[in-house]
Amino acid sequence: MYENSRLIIDSSNIPDAGSITWRSPSNIAIVKYWGKYGIQLPRNPSLSLTLTASCTDTQLEYTLKEGNLDGKIDLDFFFHEEENEPFKIKIVAFLESLLPVYPFLKQLKLTIRSGNSFPHSAGIASSASAMSALALCLCSLEDTLFGTLKESAVFDQKASYLARLGSGSACRSIFPYAAAWGETSQWKGSSNEFAIPMENHLHDTFKDLHDDILIVSRAEKTVSSRAGHALMEGNPFAAPRYEQARARFSTLLDAMRVGDLEVFGKIAEDEALTLHALMMSSNPSFTLLRPASLSIIEKVRQYRADTGNQVYFTLDAGPNVHLLYPGDIVHEVRAFIEEQLEEHCEDGFVLQDWVGEGPEEI
Repeated sequence: MYENSRLIIDSSNIPDAGSITWRSPSNIAIVKYWGKYGIQLPRNPSLSLTLTASCTDTQLEYTLKEGNLDGKIDLDFFFHEEENEPFKIKIVAFLESLLPVYPFLKQLKLTIRSGNSFPHSAGIASSASAMSALALCLCSLEDTLFGTLKESAVFDQKASYLARLGSGSACRSIFPYAAAWGETSQWKGSSNEFAIPMENHLHDTFKDLHDDILIVSRAEKTVSSRAGHALMEGNPFAAPRYEQARARFSTLLDAMRVGDLEVFGKIAEDEALTLHALMMSSNPSFTLLRPASLSIIEKVRQYRADTGNQVYFTLDAGPNVHLLYPGDIVHEVRAFIEEQLEEHCEDGFVLQDWVGEGPEEI
C-alpha cells in the first residue's frame, strides 16, 4: 500500500543525525480481534478504547551511515535502559519488513530506547503501545527527512498502517478515545489495513470512562497472542465467532453513539469471556485466566447487583481484569477495589487508567 522506492536519503540536504521521541498508549478492545490472515489482517472488525497511563515511551536516534552500505538494518536496542536481544531481534525483523516502504532505513544507524509504564507480555497489550510508539517515530522520521506527512490525517493513517504490521492491535492506539479496525459495512472508510478514529462518533459518557487494571499476575503469558491467533485457524467455533463479532460490533457502535452504558458493558463482558472460551476450545487448548481472575469477576457482578453502579469487566489475552466505569462513581469504585479486589492482585497492584487523548510527541 505504501511501498515507495524513492524514499532514499540525499545526504546533501538532509540532517545527518537526530532524535525523535513518542509516547503512545495501550488500548483495551471491547469487541475483540482474535484470528487473522495474510500479513496482520483481521478476520473481524474490532473496536477499542484508547488508554492513557498504560503507555510506552520510545526514542529513536539516527545517524547517517558512512562508507559502503550493506543493505542491512543497523540497530542498537535498549528496553528500560538495558540491552534486550530478544526484543532487538523482533524489532530488526519488523524494520526489515518495512524496507519496501522505507528503503532509507538501511542508510541509517539506529538506536531505539523504549520503556513501558506497566508489565509487558502480561495481557495489557504492551505490543500495542510499543509498536504504535515506534510507528509514530518512523512517520516523524519520514516527515523530517522528506516532508511527506505534513497533514495530520495522512500522518495518522500511515502510522496506523505501520503499527499494524508490527502488532495488529497497535493500529488502534494511534487515535484518541476510541478506534475501529477492520472492514465492515457498518462504517464507510473502514479498512483491514489501518484503524480509523471514532472520537467524533462517541457520546461524552465514553470519553470519561475509567479503566482500573487489576494485576492478577505480572508474569509473561504462557502462550503469546501471536500463537493464539494462529490456533483460530483450526478452531471449530471460528466461523460463528466472526459472525458474532460483526453483529456485536454493530450493536456496540449504536450504544456508544447514544451513551448506553448497559449495552456497552454487556458486550464488553460477553466479548471478554468469548475470547477466553476460544482459547480453551483451541487445539491445543490453553487457559490464561487464573482463579483470582474469576474471583474478581464474581465480585464485580455481585457489586453491580448490590449497588446498581455501572461497573463492568473485560480482559485482554491474559489474566488481568480491566474494570470499566464512568468517572462520576470513581470514589465509590476505588473503595470497592481497595476493600474487596486488591487481595486478588499480585502485591495488591492496581494500575489506575482512563480513556484519553492518544499519543503525544515528547
